[in-house]
Amino acid sequence: MTMFTIDRRALLGGLGATALGVPGTSFSQTAWPQGRTVKLVVPFPPAGATDVLGRLIADKLGQSWGINFVVENRAGAGGNIGTDAVAKAEPNGDTLLIVSVGMATNQYLYARLNYDPVKDLAPITMVALVPNLLVVNKDLPVNSVAELIAYAKANPGKLSYGSSGIGTSVHLSGEYFQKLTGTKMVHVPYRGTAQATQDLIGGRIDLIFDNITQALPHVRAGSIKGLAITTAKRSAAAPEFAPIAETVPGFDVSSWFALFAPARTPQAIIDKIQADTKAGLADPALRARMAQLAAEPVGGTPAELAAFLQAEMKKWGDLIKEVGAKAD
Repeated sequence: MTMFTIDRRALLGGLGATALGVPGTSFSQTAWPQGRTVKLVVPFPPAGATDVLGRLIADKLGQSWGINFVVENRAGAGGNIGTDAVAKAEPNGDTLLIVSVGMATNQYLYARLNYDPVKDLAPITMVALVPNLLVVNKDLPVNSVAELIAYAKANPGKLSYGSSGIGTSVHLSGEYFQKLTGTKMVHVPYRGTAQATQDLIGGRIDLIFDNITQALPHVRAGSIKGLAITTAKRSAAAPEFAPIAETVPGFDVSSWFALFAPARTPQAIIDKIQADTKAGLADPALRARMAQLAAEPVGGTPAELAAFLQAEMKKWGDLIKEVGAKAD
């Protein structure tokens, strides 16, 4: 657990400090009481993309509000342990969650969840989108998505693709690619993409729809070949790669990172956190830090995040059921 300790001052300069929940007072006109602490739960281990982005947001909000902001890593069960803890927390704005694709997929991958991702958690805002990059072994005789599809169809079941685990965006990118192209490849799950990348370089697997921050340095060093980006538009981090969607219409996959709160958190609190997160994401220094992760800042509304989550559940739920994927 890491604590960001900021000088305690009024949440909004020039406004009187008023306790949360005073009838008839909007949250935008109140300050967090002195000594109050907000906790952001990261349901994954330290140093991953979710953790890094979470700490950037916590630091920014803590400075803006003048309060203590704690980041707590509660890893396990594909993010379910930390997510469940937030779902059961008091809905007062003091406990928040930053989560990724598992919010949409875990209900289909796991036999049982102790929380409902829609009923028990309230969407706040999409923080960022991070594309994956389709990369292949440098000796594979393909140099484009079209050539990869043709090669896979000519060699059904012979190509293997690695992932960072069942149900991750890296894995689901491969499953979605096969569904939309009518190809058949062998999935090889790893505990992370670092080992998968080494096996790709060594020729033990043929391709990965890898996290761009992991893959891009190897592509630019010439140890593997990059073919295309998984998002519907080009990435500022690697604009030389066209989207897979230009060859495979409808293909659009990203790792995404969003803030949620316990259900029944007052809407005024949700709206305040969303607005201040969006303002923080406009800061050039924060955007520069995020650019190092190839993360595209978003900061959309709660309604936009809710609609996005429903679309992700539909897309991945149908696909997971179709392929029979199950998490350990």
